[in-house]
Amino acid sequence: MIVFPHCKINLGLHILGKRPDGFHNLETVFYPIPLYDALELVAAPLDQTESVNIIMEGLAVEGNLNSNLVYKAYQLLSQDYALKPVTFCLFKNIPMGAGLGGGSSDGAYAITLLNQHFDLQIPFQKQLSYAAQLGSDCAYFLFNQACLAKGRGELLEPISFSLKNYWIVLVKPPIHISTAQAFSQIIPRQNQAKYESVSLQNILAEPITNWKNNLVNDFENSLFPQEPILANIKNKLYEKGALYASMSGSGSTLFGIFKDNPNLSAEFKNCFYFASELP
Repeated sequence: MIVFPHCKINLGLHILGKRPDGFHNLETVFYPIPLYDALELVAAPLDQTESVNIIMEGLAVEGNLNSNLVYKAYQLLSQDYALKPVTFCLFKNIPMGAGLGGGSSDGAYAITLLNQHFDLQIPFQKQLSYAAQLGSDCAYFLFNQACLAKGRGELLEPISFSLKNYWIVLVKPPIHISTAQAFSQIIPRQNQAKYESVSLQNILAEPITNWKNNLVNDFENSLFPQEPILANIKNKLYEKGALYASMSGSGSTLFGIFKDNPNLSAEFKNCFYFASELP
């Protein structure tokens, strides 16, 4: 049994304020992108001593087995269900530390796989609850459409919004942005004297050519001075005709939205590069 976890971009990302639990309240729109990992689940071989094993191929995955969200998904469900040992085969196409949610997507799809493989018949709302326990944005990946996200990212509202027939370009330079680094210089909007509530849905309803000055990822203000290459990539995407360009999540991927395929792979030779027409 195999599934193909997708990644996402953030269309706007507002850091509203710090919560008592140490997380931040945010507002963003998650949008699905057709760049996929492959995740397969099979019964464990007879000589497997662990309850769950993960065979990984493709792009390098940092960290040990215990920190992998696929592993954590199995452990989470095993608290409520008698799961037999399994082996996962994970082929990584989505880079890590990229603001694309690849690891979160793998964890969410692992819940789906386990539910199907063991015929657990877990209701969708309960699957969302499990995913939210794995990570702030994990629950989103059980959807395959645009969603307005609030809270830590786990409060999700599917919205009617489409970028169908536009082209997306993803560019990730060879740097990793940690969550701690991303938040280190953030000033939440509710701590700013001139804070105004802005509706992301209203901005997205405007022509895409209006987004440049209105649709903002708050992490750019803090991360661009620390990592100038990020600002350089964003500027180049605009120079090459992007209708809109931004950083995704807390980085380090920049994305550009184009009317047609811009064929920019030669411009970003030392970076991870992906381009596709949006379905």
